[in-house]
Amino acid sequence: MRQRHIAILGWTLIWSGLFIFGYLGWQLFGTDVVNDRVQAEAEVTFDEKLEEVAEEPPEVEVVEDGASEIDFFVENTPVEDEGFARLMVPSLDLEAIVFEGVGTETLAKGPGHMPGTPVPGQPGNAVISGHRTTYGRPFYDFDLLAPGDRIEIETSIGNHVYEVRESFIVEPTDVWVTDDRPGAWLTLTTCHPRFSARQRLIITAELVEGPNWEYVQFLDRLQDPA
Repeated sequence: MRQRHIAILGWTLIWSGLFIFGYLGWQLFGTDVVNDRVQAEAEVTFDEKLEEVAEEPPEVEVVEDGASEIDFFVENTPVEDEGFARLMVPSLDLEAIVFEGVGTETLAKGPGHMPGTPVPGQPGNAVISGHRTTYGRPFYDFDLLAPGDRIEIETSIGNHVYEVRESFIVEPTDVWVTDDRPGAWLTLTTCHPRFSARQRLIITAELVEGPNWEYVQFLDRLQDPA
């Protein structure tokens, strides 16, 4: 009887181990396969959207700056779960479609834009979150980003270029990183360290080129005339 109990326990441990390793394998690699397909489909849909909007002039507001005029290109808030932008980080060879929302199902598709923050390319602090170890792991190498590295985001109104200014680690409760701020900024958030959600890695980048760059400079002059 004792040997039978030992044999049952042994097989239970073996099957439990296989289940655990299988689950980990799915999380680390299986989700990447699924995400590759989702991103490929989103890429096609996004390119089709760009072709459609190219036939219609974007909404533009004109502001007076002394004797000159400055165009402000307005972009509507994306629909929840919509793939509305293309994120490109040349130094990391990263390209990914960004979706609206930061829920679990949305982040499984790709990086997610935090609702309530500006759309990238607009004044303020646009916040994008992404996975680091599963579902395509788009932000896997974000610890390698350094000040001066460029981050590009393409939306329906054009290409917006940001330069990394800072990277730092915070606690998950430090939601102040999503606060609005003067100028035009991009804040990228992901888990830290890899394979853990104990902390958050934060990358901040400032707009340096794009359709609304002159308008952002105009706003800065209004806030600080000196």
